[in-house]
Amino acid sequence: MTQMLRLLFFIHFLMLLCLFIVYFRCGKRFYVLYFNFIFALFFHQVVANCLSALQEIWSSEASSSEEASREREALLSKPVVYYFLNRIKEFSEWAQCLVLELVGKYVPSETSEIFDIMNLLEDRLQHANGAVVLATIKVFLQLTLSMTDVHQQVYERIKAPLLTLVSSGSPEQSYAVLSHLHLLVMRAPFIFSSDYKHFYCQYNEPSYVKKLKLEMLTAVANESNTYEIVTELCEYAANVDIPIARESIRAVGKIALQQYDVNAIVDRLLQFLEMEKDYVTAEALVLVKDLLRKYPQWSQDCIAVVGNISSKNIQEPKAKAALIWMLGEYSQDMHDAPYILESLIENWEDEHSAEVRLHLLTAVMKCFFKRPPETQKALGAALAAGLADFHQDVHDRALFYYRLLQYNVSVAQRVVDPPKQAVSVFADTQSSEIKDRIFDEFNSLSVVYQKPSYMFTDKEHRGPFEFSDELGHLSIGAESTGTVVPAQRVEANDKDLLLSVSEKEESGGPSNNASAYSAPSYDGSSVSAAASSQMLSELAISSVTGHASQSSLAIDDLLGLGLPVAPAPAPSPPLLKLNSKAVLDPGTFQQKWRQLPISLSQEYSVSPRGVAALTAPQALLRHMQGHSIHCIASGGQSPNYKFFFFAQKAEESSTFLVECIINTSSAKAQIKIKADDQSASEAFSTLFQSALSEFGLP
Repeated sequence: MTQMLRLLFFIHFLMLLCLFIVYFRCGKRFYVLYFNFIFALFFHQVVANCLSALQEIWSSEASSSEEASREREALLSKPVVYYFLNRIKEFSEWAQCLVLELVGKYVPSETSEIFDIMNLLEDRLQHANGAVVLATIKVFLQLTLSMTDVHQQVYERIKAPLLTLVSSGSPEQSYAVLSHLHLLVMRAPFIFSSDYKHFYCQYNEPSYVKKLKLEMLTAVANESNTYEIVTELCEYAANVDIPIARESIRAVGKIALQQYDVNAIVDRLLQFLEMEKDYVTAEALVLVKDLLRKYPQWSQDCIAVVGNISSKNIQEPKAKAALIWMLGEYSQDMHDAPYILESLIENWEDEHSAEVRLHLLTAVMKCFFKRPPETQKALGAALAAGLADFHQDVHDRALFYYRLLQYNVSVAQRVVDPPKQAVSVFADTQSSEIKDRIFDEFNSLSVVYQKPSYMFTDKEHRGPFEFSDELGHLSIGAESTGTVVPAQRVEANDKDLLLSVSEKEESGGPSNNASAYSAPSYDGSSVSAAASSQMLSELAISSVTGHASQSSLAIDDLLGLGLPVAPAPAPSPPLLKLNSKAVLDPGTFQQKWRQLPISLSQEYSVSPRGVAALTAPQALLRHMQGHSIHCIASGGQSPNYKFFFFAQKAEESSTFLVECIINTSSAKAQIKIKADDQSASEAFSTLFQSALSEFGLP
């Protein structure tokens, strides 16, 4: 028996060795034929290991050229896929995951073939191994991306297996499964709204599990379950686990911003303000601020409670900034607002948060417009402290407010304290593109980390990738910066793919195609300009001397040409600020490059120093990255070099794309710039040329 096992292991090793030898010596066609011969003759563990080796070869090839990636897709033939599907139960759990990964890359030619595959894999959803279940779910989701009603049916079908896996096994295993469930809940919350009780926290669960459940409770809240969910969340606010208590309060606020039963939720938030716990009060203040921005009609109720809070008891910067914002925004309704602001200004030097100091400047300005006699002294002291502040943003804002007041008080009021409109939508912390990419990487660490793989893998492990013909087969990877691996499948948002409950009822249920799938379906009034000017003339600003002439109150003064200020104003920031951590995947770059028109096309002469430096293009890429301009593709050899760069604005998602072609023989550089915001192209061109000049190119 022992000799037989040794013989089998030797044959096993020999087959794998031959597979690699055939691959390296005979090329692709022969190693595929050899692989077909292996899985036709030998037992399943040998076949599984050969499949693993073959997938490693494919992965290595696909990372070095796009052509190899296309060849890999062509090798995914129907007979091979069906061979594995028909024998999947005979493989080990590890091998089944390999098979399912292979099936996920296969693109069926007909709709009926999709349903055949799903029906064949239906029982894998009941497997005891969570890895097999998740791999099966990924296949189902990918196969039905283009079939709206069936895709929704898949979501409804996979709920039970996922919830079962979450409740079984160790906390670590539960967290991995719960992370995938969290991703699906965020994409299609209405499908899971009736299962909200499964997301209630248990007392003995780790905090990382509770945090995910709180996020899912927030997502599934709707008109029918809001009261029960908020009641449960309020219980967690008294939790001894402070981070979970904070998260639960934030969850209540997020539900309130979704317009579900706002009346009851506001009362709960105001009760938090009266709790004698600093962290509870701090979180509630931040949420009340956002609540007032969206529901100004609740100002009287909220301000009545906020006015009783002592600013001395608020230490967290975000909470203190929220309190200061309310003091400035509703100073006409808060009797002590000017005096509270004055006491905060007196402690300016002890305030370490620039965010708080910025809010303090704006709040005292708003309070001055509404209650000038009481705020005159505080405004003068705030502007003086701001002008002397070491922080660039605080200094600039104080200087701007001072010049604006000198120019025209009425204009200053319209700029700083204009009529407010209720905020309808708050910005999401994660873009839809990032969420779609995480969905593409289902059943991987990307889901657990809640970020695409390119955000947490080293550059040397991402693997290079080549662009399409349009961009000239340029290498991306270890030689470029800020690159990402493009998605292997079409990105889609389930909000577009999935029907809402009402839409499903109107459509009359699933389409005819869905019937082939056997899974069950489920079914004070503002002060006048004259009075303000009089108050302004009496401001005691110790740091500002002299009196500007009438002409200096015009544009020249706003540019800093005629205003004597001590200390001297800090240098003005550049006109265009770029995001140093900008990311852009090659697929999006190509799409934008095709769609956007050329904003600027320029030609420069390259200095001899720049020509010499191009012998090592890596130096140029590192230099440009230091200026927040990232290389997404580079290629060529002497004398022709080609680079594609991208950059993004610091405070918005506007993107700049650059094609840079350098000929070292003629010492010329041709640059084409495309931009989402055409008006900013000139400013970016100046910045780009400046960066190249420092390197010695133009």
